[in-house]
Amino acid sequence: MLLKKYYSNKKVIVTGHTGFKGSWLSIWLKLMGAEVVGISHDVPSDPSNYSASNINEFVRDVRIDIRDFSAIGEIFKQEKPDFVFHLAAQALVRDSYANPLDTFSTNALGSVGILDALRNLDANTVAVMITSDKAYDNVEWNWGYRETDRLGGKDPYSASKGMAELAIRSYVDSFFRSEGNIKVAIARAGNVIGGGDWAIDRIVPDCMKSWSKGESLSIRSPEATRPWQHVLEPLGGYLFLGAMLSDKKELQGEAFNFGPTADQNYSVRNLITAMSSHWDQVKWEDVSNKAEQFHEAGLLKLNCDKALALLNWVPTLNFEETVEMTVNWYKAYYSEKLTSMHEFTQSQIYNYIDKAKRRNKAWAIDK
Repeated sequence: MLLKKYYSNKKVIVTGHTGFKGSWLSIWLKLMGAEVVGISHDVPSDPSNYSASNINEFVRDVRIDIRDFSAIGEIFKQEKPDFVFHLAAQALVRDSYANPLDTFSTNALGSVGILDALRNLDANTVAVMITSDKAYDNVEWNWGYRETDRLGGKDPYSASKGMAELAIRSYVDSFFRSEGNIKVAIARAGNVIGGGDWAIDRIVPDCMKSWSKGESLSIRSPEATRPWQHVLEPLGGYLFLGAMLSDKKELQGEAFNFGPTADQNYSVRNLITAMSSHWDQVKWEDVSNKAEQFHEAGLLKLNCDKALALLNWVPTLNFEETVEMTVNWYKAYYSEKLTSMHEFTQSQIYNYIDKAKRRNKAWAIDK
């Protein structure tokens, strides 16, 4: 696999390694032979993929708040990473309304802290800064947002991600644009699903928690559509972007969308229906007329043509495969017969890579 050439025996810092995407990324990097240093403040949910997959057994676990700028700077100087993947964030829209100050400081100033640690780093380092599709100023049009479209955000979470992007661009233009030792790029992804996500107010974790107990679930926005994708899809994009950025100086400062194809936009109702075909005893009700009112996008799509044109990246899985992999992970977790979720998670990564190879995805081909 092409990616292994870049990450084997390399030191990689993953911020947010205890979170959903960060935990999967840490496992994938370790499978490729990387030395992973994880930086997180805490484990954001209980249960978690971090705990279920025993990630603490193979990752150097550093517990630091990314807003502790001095400590972050010291860790970077000490480790001198070859690659950095910045995923640490306050990632929930509803929580951003309840705790806007924490959301802005974590997502905006926390990103600045990572950038400043890179600025003071005496090492050749490639950094992929992960923001969000919600960084776009969403006017709910029917076509996908491109990397050149306006950033913004009506809710504190989206606005905080837009602020982080402004900071990233400022640091690139001010400190990293000329020939130097630090290379930085931005990655934005759509709504990610997959095993091991137990964050509150997310449709898949809410369904899995309720259905595993035989309970009914209340759905507040069944007609909202999202670019659903399995967690391994954007992670493969992040890894490929990091690899290509290390070779191509023209990618410095560039932003990339990683999402499903344009025909893979499905509603929450579609997602629940698809999940129910893989789970017994499914119960849910539409409470959109009774739901708490706060701004939440109804339609959001990404245009990923740039990733295709400059990276030759396209997604691997279709919607049905995405849903099946996701539900199968939770079925394995809730099964008393399975003893190792770490092995099961690894098996899903290997199966995903195998599909990508058979479908001739550029990052998966042996070169």
